[in-house]
Amino acid sequence: MRHTVRLSLLASVLVLNTHAADDLAGIFKEGKASGQIRAFYIDRDYAPGANRDGLSLGGYLKYETGTFYGFSAAAAFYTTNKLDKKSDVAAENDTTLFGPNGNNETYLGEAYLQYKNGNTAFKAGRQKLDTPMAGSDDARMLPSLFEAYVLSNTDVKDTTLIAAHVTKFAAGTFANAYNSTTAGSVLALTSGYSGVANATDYVGKFTDMGTYAIGENTNGVSVAAAIYSGMPGLKLQVWDYYARNILNAVYAEANYGWSYSNAMAPYVAAQWINERDVGNNAIITKVKSDFIAAKVGLKVSNVDVYAALSHNSKDASSVINGGTITPWGGMSAYTQGMVTRHQFMAGTDTWKVAGNYNWKDMGTNLNTGVYYASFDMDALNGYSANHSWTATEAGFDMIYTPQTVKNLQLRFRGNFPRNFKETATGAATGWDEYRFIANYNF
Repeated sequence: MRHTVRLSLLASVLVLNTHAADDLAGIFKEGKASGQIRAFYIDRDYAPGANRDGLSLGGYLKYETGTFYGFSAAAAFYTTNKLDKKSDVAAENDTTLFGPNGNNETYLGEAYLQYKNGNTAFKAGRQKLDTPMAGSDDARMLPSLFEAYVLSNTDVKDTTLIAAHVTKFAAGTFANAYNSTTAGSVLALTSGYSGVANATDYVGKFTDMGTYAIGENTNGVSVAAAIYSGMPGLKLQVWDYYARNILNAVYAEANYGWSYSNAMAPYVAAQWINERDVGNNAIITKVKSDFIAAKVGLKVSNVDVYAALSHNSKDASSVINGGTITPWGGMSAYTQGMVTRHQFMAGTDTWKVAGNYNWKDMGTNLNTGVYYASFDMDALNGYSANHSWTATEAGFDMIYTPQTVKNLQLRFRGNFPRNFKETATGAATGWDEYRFIANYNF
């Protein structure tokens, strides 16, 4: 459980705030504790026949100090604990809810010092990040977390400027879905996680960004971004990720929405991801990828529907044939499914339709959604060698917030992929999966 490291890091965070002994009591008096208790159950039936499931209980506990001359600090412990003892057969346990090798895991996930002065903020240490190409990807029991130095400023009107350097990545429990016994897993590298062999050993462990992605220390990823929202309904953002000796990734997105007589609110959006190799690395010799997507939607009263299209380039001479590499939890594509993330594989054309209905006018705090996505796989996709096919996924999502229990959220989700993987001989992988999630925030 690495208790010694955790306690020493927590002590370091607290010591940083004792430089003002006269106000030490006030710093902690203004501090606050928060957290989440999460219970998560998954049941997946494969075709044909096989079944696996998982049940876990955990969450996080966080403490944030008050502010003294702009300085504050925080620490948070994350934990997941296996409750499902139904089977001792590894293949029958869904390890995406647990730590490395399907075990319980508790670790210091956040430990940072923060400084705010006017429109400028700086945060250093272990923290949660949610950016287009590096994010928490909180899709299972515990999210992915980072060790980073992040500077943000809003002095320019309607604009947020961000500069950061990210040094380490602690993969969340969803990374267990992509364990590979051989390096270079296309499925993992295009789904938000590592292609390094046995990378699930890194789940919950803060690991050098390059070591996690390709098995070599590369001194982290530098990030610069600008986000503009100065026109009504319009939001523009550009992010640049310079991963030393791996790649440079540029993410650009535009969103625009408007309304007619307060009854209808159409919206459109577009995104582009461009990746090219940088530096000199024997593992990542050539990166060349472009991903483009567009979305159009309409909100009418409590209904929200949209359709999206995407295309990923292909290049047989590039790493994973020109697919989009995203090893640090970045999953921002409009066309991704709940589990099927093939839109980033080389040459893939994807379309998705989705709808959501909020039942608040019926007197209940219920939100329901459905979707369907189709992935036209090119022969260069890299996941199923030299074979093209069409993968699909349908699914639903129901979120209920009981009025009688404050801060409790109950969630029921389902996904039904067909031809998730198909080989030249016609063998195909598909399943029906259901998830029950209870989140209690405090």
